Amino acid sequence: MDAEPDLVRIAGAVGDATRIRMLALLMEGRALTAKELALGAGVEPGTATSHLRRLLDDALVTSTSQGRHKYFRFASDDVAQLVETLMRVAPRKPASRVTQDAHEPIRAARYCYDHLAGGLGTGLLASMMKKRWIEGGSRDAKELVVTPKGEKALGVLGVDVESARAKRRQFACRCLDWSERQDHLGGSLGAAIADHFRSSKWIERQKHSRVVRVTATGRDKLKQLGVSA
Repeated sequence: MDAEPDLVRIAGAVGDATRIRMLALLMEGRALTAKELALGAGVEPGTATSHLRRLLDDALVTSTSQGRHKYFRFASDDVAQLVETLMRVAPRKPASRVTQDAHEPIRAARYCYDHLAGGLGTGLLASMMKKRWIEGGSRDAKELVVTPKGEKALGVLGVDVESARAKRRQFACRCLDWSERQDHLGGSLGAAIADHFRSSKWIERQKHSRVVRVTATGRDKLKQLGVSA
């Protein structure tokens, strides 16, 4: 007999304020130490240890030891998608004008774990669909497929589509953006495009942040793709 998903247990794990702050910090896409997670969540290291043990027990994070430090990251892409979904459905907190200004860059361009989000991400997907590089799939509403025209164009751009397709994860999918309320491109293809943009110096990632800055070169290249940045 198949076991049922323990929804109550997972709800308890992510429903704690400290643990959800830790998970939100891991949306930067970097592996973080227990100390970094403790500082980011606003708790003492000893308190952070017990919360991290719960996240490990529930397979939400994994840990790797390197030298004197232990690094934590998401256990799977599904966990990152769970946190992004919670960000989309969570009610908005009242913010001062200063706070709103401080958050403006994260709305313009950021990482959603390992692919591009914000105005940059949604604009990119909209442009690729308008050019018919990408179309909706037939199996489910989230699925996306790359057309032969798109595969050729992305190859000319320098994106290794075949390598992305060979990854053991969903290839291309819609990911609803929490700030834009429109879809951006997720999956291994979205990650491959983000990696290419960064290696080509079209974008630069701010240190210890998901925020992305589009370079002067990137603005020119993106404009050619029909994306304003």
